[in-house]
Formats: sequence, structure tokens, C-alpha cells
Amino acid sequence: MTRGNRQINPAHHELESMCSFLAAMFRLLWTILILAVLATASAEQQRLAIDAQRSTITVHARTAGLFSAFGHDHEVQAPIARGSVTLGSAPAVELTIASRELQVIDKDVSAKDRAEIQRRMHAEVLDSAHFPEIVFRSRNIEETAAGQWMVRGDLTLRGQMRPIALNVGERGGGYVGRAMMKQKDFGITPVSLAGGTVKVRNELNVEFEIFLQRTQ
Repeated sequence: MTRGNRQINPAHHELESMCSFLAAMFRLLWTILILAVLATASAEQQRLAIDAQRSTITVHARTAGLFSAFGHDHEVQAPIARGSVTLGSAPAVELTIASRELQVIDKDVSAKDRAEIQRRMHAEVLDSAHFPEIVFRSRNIEETAAGQWMVRGDLTLRGQMRPIALNVGERGGGYVGRAMMKQKDFGITPVSLAGGTVKVRNELNVEFEIFLQRTQ
């Protein structure tokens, strides 16, 4: 066999054809392998939306100062407006609370006092008109025991983003968690009354309960 003026060995030509075929088969198998790995990784990750009808956040604010015994501890609650939890090898959490949805639920005060506390909270503490959302995004989730995790991430409140750590556990088909945060870390001056003899402590205890929209 000749190609132009060059003599072609039939055996050599057959070997070239076989090598080309094997190379093509190798590329095909490699592509299939990559797609299989990506499909497996995708299947392992499951992103589920928060059930906003049942998920809540509760903030406990305690009083301090000379006459704190005559003041009232405060309890504030809101639904979690939206968010998601990613399950799998790279878990993640994202939560959003509408600032205006935070409601004072103190039981030991009059309706009038409760309304005043609510007004001051939104105007002086949260500045809800200018900062309508409170957002948490996880950066790292570490399983500390069966059904328990340490969730570290960033909390954005009143335009300030600060790191925060949450202790999270499974309960009743959902997740519950607790964290402590300081108001001053977010540029918030704790509210004071009676010339400063009664004031809200800088430290706030935060609790949340989250349920997910499970796929059928």
C-alpha cells in the first residue's frame, strides 16, 4: 500500500487504526466516569427548603442594673421567613428573618407597655425600616455527636455581619438550636430605662426551631 510516494505497511496501518479506536474508547469511558462521579455527588447533596409555617426564632433579653429586680425580662419571637438546609457531604444552612415580624410576647406586662417595648425595639434596636432582614449563612458545620452539630457562620443584623456559633440538635422531626450574641457587636446600644437603673443586658440568648419541607 502506498500513500503519495511513501510505501505504507498494512500491519502498521492496522496498528494505527487500533490505537485510534482505543484512544477514542478511553476518552468515552473517561467522560462516562466523570459524569457518574458528578451524578453521585449531586445525589448525595439534598437542599431542602425551610417550612416557614412551623419554623421560629425566639430571643430572650434579660434586664440588669441597680433596679433590675423591678424590670421585666423580654421575650421576642418571629417566624423564619425563608431559608434552606443542605444535607449531605457538604452541609449548609441559610436562614432569613423579616425584622418587622419580630414580636414582643412578654406575658407579665400590659398591652400598652408591650406595644411601647415593641415600638422601641423596632425603632431603636433593630431599625427595621432601614434593615428589613436578618440573615444567617453557615460557613462550617461539624458533627459533635449523633444528631448534634456545631454550626459556625455569619449573622447579618442591622447592616453588620459578625461570626456566630450555634449548637444544633435533632428533636421532634426538626432541628433546635441555641446561641448567645452581644448587641454591641452589631452596633446596638442596649435599651435602658429609669435613667439607666434598669437596662437590657448586652448578651441575648437566641433559640430557634426549624422544620424542613420534606420531599415525597
